[in-house]
Amino acid sequence: MTSKVANTEVAQPYAQALLSIAKSKSLTEEFGTDARTLLNLLTENQQLRNFIDNPFIAAENKKALIKQILSEASPYLRNFLLLLVDKRRIFFLPEILQQYLALLRQLNQTVLAEVTSAVALTEDQQQAVTEKVLALTKARQVELATKVDSDLIGGVIIKVGSQVIDSSIRGQLRRLSLRLSNS
Repeated sequence: MTSKVANTEVAQPYAQALLSIAKSKSLTEEFGTDARTLLNLLTENQQLRNFIDNPFIAAENKKALIKQILSEASPYLRNFLLLLVDKRRIFFLPEILQQYLALLRQLNQTVLAEVTSAVALTEDQQQAVTEKVLALTKARQVELATKVDSDLIGGVIIKVGSQVIDSSIRGQLRRLSLRLSNS
């Protein structure tokens, strides 16, 4: 847990600097899209993550890869990542991107709703969840992060910040079990 806190402390100033650059160039949403794409790429491609995290790989090789991967991205974002390589902070890239996205959501008055369901949600169901979260939070927008967990049996679990709404069948069975054991 300490390392996660330390990573966040290192990532926060870089994320704020990235947001500052994005705001000054009116590229906050473009950077957000690129940050999500890059974060997904780092999550899905362990080989890429290992390459970037490896301190024994030369900085020039990492820079070449970043230039290749981000050839279509904003030059400001690309240069920011190259600076991270120079400062030996590229290891913190996932945390920096997550912090940037959190700052962007805050700027746009958007909340992140993590939705776990037994099956993939349809567009109508996603819209219903979005409306429920908007009503609960009074935010202007909702960003949904969906995940499928067949162990839920049915229903959904919605997490917004520290608030959790568990309307899954598994949760209902657990609550029923607790009531019966307390009787």
